[in-house]
Amino acid sequence: MVKTKIVIDYSKCGNATGGIDPRQCSKCLQACDPAVFVRHMAFNVKEDNPYDPQYWQITPVWLSLCTHCGKCVKACPQKAITVSF
Repeated sequence: MVKTKIVIDYSKCGNATGGIDPRQCSKCLQACDPAVFVRHMAFNVKEDNPYDPQYWQITPVWLSLCTHCGKCVKACPQKAITVSF
């Protein structure tokens, strides 16, 4: 069984760390047919109103679904995603 590793550079993608806002991009989510990624509130960020979060990030969650097609890497305008196995 191939062990997939997907790394996202949050300095390029993730508005809590200075990257672009994933809510306005999300091209990797759109390109990924098996839906490996999830968009969620950024972890470890203090929000003034936690019910209205302002900081978001993309996280690869279901790595076993990854087909190693590379569509997410090609779709990312920030070149923030690397996939290895």
